[in-house]
Amino acid sequence: MWSWHRQVKDLVSQKTIGLMRMQFWKSAIEEIYRDEAPKQPVSAELWRAVRKHYLTKRWLLRIITEREKDLDDRTYRNLQELERYSENTQSSLIYLLLECLGVKDVHADHAASHIGKAQGIVTSLRAIPYHSNRRKVYLPMDICMLHGASQEDFIRGSRDQKVRDVVYDIASQAHVHLQHARSFSHNVPAAATRAFLQTVALEDYLQRVRRADFDVFHPSLQNRNPLLPIQLYIRSWKKTY
Repeated sequence: MWSWHRQVKDLVSQKTIGLMRMQFWKSAIEEIYRDEAPKQPVSAELWRAVRKHYLTKRWLLRIITEREKDLDDRTYRNLQELERYSENTQSSLIYLLLECLGVKDVHADHAASHIGKAQGIVTSLRAIPYHSNRRKVYLPMDICMLHGASQEDFIRGSRDQKVRDVVYDIASQAHVHLQHARSFSHNVPAAATRAFLQTVALEDYLQRVRRADFDVFHPSLQNRNPLLPIQLYIRSWKKTY
């Protein structure tokens, strides 16, 4: 369901069609919380998860509502808008994962908020080459203006210093959120770390983009790290994030 939501903007040619699909999921959520078993397979699985783990309706609707707003196909005015979008989507999903794990802890929630923001920011960086090929730019305008980088610079895949400076500022904010999330690690229940393992992939990308001198179009960033599964296993075994 969440993967499909992310793809809606790319899959539909008209906003109206995207809105209809989002409305379908809103209606499905309402049916689920009226304890009406849906006939659609994905909705049915979500209904079972809600009944088993008592998932909070607000998190589910917040994800859908934020994705719906994103159909406007506009760039972020500032980094705070990108963080708010990330909080409402990525962080909300992590809150749901914590509920599935039976974790109710304020420190875990704080960590989840920062990890979700970091994930949203890193995702926006990773997607730059993909969006550039489609002549789209979804980066905070205030940071681009600060460094004198235009949308055309990203669309043509520029590797100029001003483009790297934009990437550096955005990546630095993601790193700050990861550090904040880890500052709660001594107080977060061990069971919660299973919901935070995406930090391994986030940290890996941030390290690789730093080694590429923040050239987001560098070929090395298009390759997967073959050691990532091992790193995930080690973090999982140590119950750390």
